[in-house]
Amino acid sequence: MKTTLDEMQAFMRVVDTGSITAAADQLGQTVSALSRALARLEEKLEVTLMRRTTRRLELTEEGQVFLAQARKIISAVEEAEEQMEIRRKLPAGLLRVNAASPFMLHVLVPLVRGFRMRFPDIELELNTNDQIIDLLEHRTDIAIRIGVLSDSSLHARPLMTNRLRILASPDYLREMGEPKSPADLLSHRLIGFSRPESLNAWPLRNAQGDRFVITPQVLASSGETLRQLALAGEGIVCLADFMTQADRENSHLVEILIEDTVEVLQPVNAVYYRNTALASRISCFLDYVSKYLGDSKK
Repeated sequence: MKTTLDEMQAFMRVVDTGSITAAADQLGQTVSALSRALARLEEKLEVTLMRRTTRRLELTEEGQVFLAQARKIISAVEEAEEQMEIRRKLPAGLLRVNAASPFMLHVLVPLVRGFRMRFPDIELELNTNDQIIDLLEHRTDIAIRIGVLSDSSLHARPLMTNRLRILASPDYLREMGEPKSPADLLSHRLIGFSRPESLNAWPLRNAQGDRFVITPQVLASSGETLRQLALAGEGIVCLADFMTQADRENSHLVEILIEDTVEVLQPVNAVYYRNTALASRISCFLDYVSKYLGDSKK
């Protein structure tokens, strides 16, 4: 584009005020500076936009055409700026959130109703993936990641920490008996993760240290699948509190090997790409979730 918005606005102000002097006064410019701006605009367009006499300014035919188009352009820019201002005050637009299925089901889904009532103009797209994803590739605004972060290109906001516990259903314990020590697990049915294998190192004190590496008889990629298997009495699991709190409260799952369990708190972070102006729909979602999780600890 040859011309600038400032030049268009200067031209419009001269037309609206009827004189270069009045326009310069309103714009806070000198008459000579505004005259040069108009001359520069006509030079760029290679047309005469107005004829100047000692008494008044008169638009040429080309000036009338350009004025109409300039008004449309300036109006569109002002409308766009106004929309951005509205979005800052009333967040709106599509927000894509990605999380592992257990966190989505047990933590985020219960918050959706309240969040939608608070921010009705935000359209939520909730996606689940039990492995770490590339935010750009999956067109994701926010990803919830459990565990230690390694990607330094992302900005992280801590949401909560979660304790890991060794659990089994009452039906399983009645059938197989309750293990009294980590070594007893060798004779039990153990349910673990197919990946990453690091999740199969349970926080139990034993002869080798504070990590007890299990050999699962059943493996799954999702913590929710492991939870369902444990509830069905298929074996013993190690899972985070956020997905098992209700199960423990209603005794559908029972914590075992309590004295041998090392307290391990998994960090839970919301991650997003660094930028200079965080979109309001992202910041309000993070604020809302953080407040809920903070209140739930009280």
